[in-house]
Amino acid sequence: MLLHHMFIHAAKKYEEKLAIIDRTLDRKVTYGKALIATLILSDKFKKYDPGFIGVMLPNSAGSVLTILGALMSGRTPVMINYSTGASQNCEFAQKKCDFQTIITSRALLDKINARKVDGMVFLEDIMKSIGLLDKIKAALTAKLPIDRLLQRVHNGPEDDNAVILFTSGSEKEPKAVQLTHANIWANLEGMSDIFQFYHEDIFLSTLPVFHVFGLTVHLWLPISYGMTFVTYANPLDFKVICSIVREEKCTFLVGTPIFLWGYLQKSERGDFETVRIALTGADKCPESLRQAFIEKHGITLLEGYGTTETSPVISVNTPDFNKPGSVGRTLKNVTVRVENYETGEACATGEIGKILVKGPNVMKGYFDDFEQTSLSIRHGYYDTGDMGYMDEDGYIWHVGRLRRFVKVGGEMVSLIRVEDTLERFLPKGVACCVVEVPDAVRGSRIVAAVTHQIDEKATLKQMAEHLPNIAMPKQFVVLDEFPRMGSGKIDFRKITDLVRDAAHLRK
Repeated sequence: MLLHHMFIHAAKKYEEKLAIIDRTLDRKVTYGKALIATLILSDKFKKYDPGFIGVMLPNSAGSVLTILGALMSGRTPVMINYSTGASQNCEFAQKKCDFQTIITSRALLDKINARKVDGMVFLEDIMKSIGLLDKIKAALTAKLPIDRLLQRVHNGPEDDNAVILFTSGSEKEPKAVQLTHANIWANLEGMSDIFQFYHEDIFLSTLPVFHVFGLTVHLWLPISYGMTFVTYANPLDFKVICSIVREEKCTFLVGTPIFLWGYLQKSERGDFETVRIALTGADKCPESLRQAFIEKHGITLLEGYGTTETSPVISVNTPDFNKPGSVGRTLKNVTVRVENYETGEACATGEIGKILVKGPNVMKGYFDDFEQTSLSIRHGYYDTGDMGYMDEDGYIWHVGRLRRFVKVGGEMVSLIRVEDTLERFLPKGVACCVVEVPDAVRGSRIVAAVTHQIDEKATLKQMAEHLPNIAMPKQFVVLDEFPRMGSGKIDFRKITDLVRDAAHLRK
């Protein structure tokens, strides 16, 4: 099913029900009103070039309606990251995907102090241009029987692009991922098979929609069930978000570990008493975070795993099937193969190898990049670039990016394992990140970045009981804070540069 058709089905079924509670702008939009608004925007967008249309908006009613309106008009949204280098990201997207128009907001540009880019169209101006005739036409169209209404909006095959999303760029230049309607729909179906979702659920939607986690889980999932979803533009406004969860009685809480740490620290007991499912992903979930949520709120964080290229969910723990520390079992419509990174042979149970994924949720490919697509998708399997293993019960244990394994003295060392071990012996509130630094003598040495000065000798002594000498950090570097992507994930490119510079100076 086309995603905007799915929305129309929900809007006709739940016409009077609240679809969006926008806590940034203090707006409430029913499904019926949302349908009328998207029909109006669809007509407005038809005057722009067909094909791709950029969308750079914070998580809000405006972003939801814009994405839906773009799809209804036959345009494919190209989602642009505004959290860092917004103007440069706009120009990069325009050049990469060869389009001009970008729907954005003056209020957003003012807030992030970004310059205007040629091709930007402001949502505020579009809203001012809406007249009485626009509203009457859309309202009459919305009242049509669903079969006739679907004929009035864009139609096409399910393998048409539904969105272009850019990879995080945390390790190299972002790639333009083509996700089709069928890709995202398959991911929604896969999640529906293992979770109990209800239209009565109230979904907290705070992750940015330029990130696949936010787009699929915070937008398309609640729409597909006719849920009410509560949007808020700033996921870092931890105290406010805790109040929103309590006041709106949210039942679903989904976020990255860095955001969940913030919610934990700023919340009061009882703030999350209505939450029945709390999911985390996009980065490893520390055991300390998991335990702290149980102790303070009686909530078990369920960890999942995915990538932009897989729409995103590959595997996830559920209330009935949960192994803390793992990233869960694969969705029923997804196949995972773990293979030896050198020989390509299938790994035995419990043996670490590269994680390959096959299923209807795997992207069409990278836009205008046949070479990278061919390297990433082989024999129908997408090579995630991640390392892990599958246990005897079918749970996947993620142990890090292949790039986060280093060869020291001829042995492969997992930087994630070093991080996990170090984290156990750090004072509360101290974060860590372990990177590889080139060494003229050893080839490589391991350096640990921490956010506060620590007792290095005592920490290393404790770590030595759990790690071989070859995996021990040879140096510690203190950084006041770690650079992060808009999704909350650590920006490994930046942090590696910072650590290598600092390590070189202290060598």
